[in-house]
Amino acid sequence: MEYYNLIENRETIRNYDATKKIDDEVLNRILNAGRLAPSASNRQPWTFVLVSSHKKLTEVKAAYQREWFQKAPCIIVVTGDKTKSWVRPKDGYNSIETDLAIAVDHMILAAENEGLGACWIIAFDYELLAKAIGLKENEVVYSMAALGYPPDDFKKTGRKIRKPLDEVVKRI
Repeated sequence: MEYYNLIENRETIRNYDATKKIDDEVLNRILNAGRLAPSASNRQPWTFVLVSSHKKLTEVKAAYQREWFQKAPCIIVVTGDKTKSWVRPKDGYNSIETDLAIAVDHMILAAENEGLGACWIIAFDYELLAKAIGLKENEVVYSMAALGYPPDDFKKTGRKIRKPLDEVVKRI
């Protein structure tokens, strides 16, 4: 799909056909899009936890109990190590959230390009999710993304409500 069309047409999708498996090659292309994302000082402080086994999906889904989420056949949990991310010397700003947001965005756009529905989630039970994925001491969970093919009869809303460009751009 042409890049600008992809951005314009992408929608958050919370409706998945749980019976449609996502091919490993497709998942690898999506994960690779995250791997190729830029990060401050090229530190690449991320780990992408691909959750697809029934046991682990059950544990991870307990951290976000929305009905639609329970149908997602695959979840990517995005974590990062704060000790590996770049820190601005002057004020101590740690780039971890910026770096991980860019990586998630790359994967969400790649999922759209592959014909998958995706939803970026940050409203989860942090402790449950951390335990389910075996989070390490220096790591933080930034977000997770549910992935799946929409049902055959699914139609996008076509309603992308955004402010006008002149309202969000300041030219100086």
